[in-house]
Amino acid sequence: MSVIIGGTIAIDNVKTPTAEAENLLGGSASFASLAASYYTDEVNLVGIIGHDYPVEHLEMLESHGVGLSGVERSDSESFTWTGEYMENMNDRETRAVALNVLEGWEVKVPAAISGSDVVVLANMSPENQLQMLSQCDGEGKYVIADTMDLWIDIASDQLHEVLTKIDLFVLNESEARLLAKTSNLILAGEKLLEKGPGMVIIKLGEFGAVLFSPGGRMFRLHAWPLREVADPTGAGDSFLGGMAGYLDSLGSDVYSFEEICQAMARGSVAASFTCEAFSTLKLQEVSEADLADRLDGLRKIGQW
Repeated sequence: MSVIIGGTIAIDNVKTPTAEAENLLGGSASFASLAASYYTDEVNLVGIIGHDYPVEHLEMLESHGVGLSGVERSDSESFTWTGEYMENMNDRETRAVALNVLEGWEVKVPAAISGSDVVVLANMSPENQLQMLSQCDGEGKYVIADTMDLWIDIASDQLHEVLTKIDLFVLNESEARLLAKTSNLILAGEKLLEKGPGMVIIKLGEFGAVLFSPGGRMFRLHAWPLREVADPTGAGDSFLGGMAGYLDSLGSDVYSFEEICQAMARGSVAASFTCEAFSTLKLQEVSEADLADRLDGLRKIGQW
């Protein structure tokens, strides 16, 4: 079994109320790939970087078994995001964005990894998501997709096309309300199911996530109770990747409601570690025992 994850690979500069750091590993696919690598053996990353991308970030990913054959190198500069978090660590402001290599980028999936069993369309333009999906030819592949408010606003038609081609759709609560055109999250989950995906997960940040399935089935998972958040950047992507890696480890191409619930727990654990330090600095150092201990703690807290 194998996972292929496509999306952005970035250089992040992050400021919080208590600290700041530059030249960090960033990007949706980067976080998701690292998280997935803890749960399954073969993870392949698809994206594009510039000539200035820090080699130590790539070496870290490779050290965790993330395959980089799908990472395109460009003579241009890398995609860079600079942001600042406010006091409550939920609100943030983007200070600068340099698209650079992402301008005009077209996804190219190497044939050797195109047959992956689990396909993750992490946050990137719906056009890029459709490009990637068209090149992934795994028989019975399971497709998971994420999005963001920008694409809901400027690429709605293509995003709706993506929704008809995927098995699991993951997005946060503000995005769900915007896309479903309702302030009620229960109605939002139901309306999003009607757009095509097999199941929908709405992320609630520090309050967990809710899974919606046809027939009215729902599951609410609480998040790990963090007393201190150092940097929440990439937590949602880590959640996505942790789920994908766990599902891939099951060795199937069809997943039950109960298995998606279990995948959410693994994703939540990965996300919790991401929040405890800048970028992936904490997540990249955890052990399998750390993950298992926190999963056990999450289960005991929620009695599920």
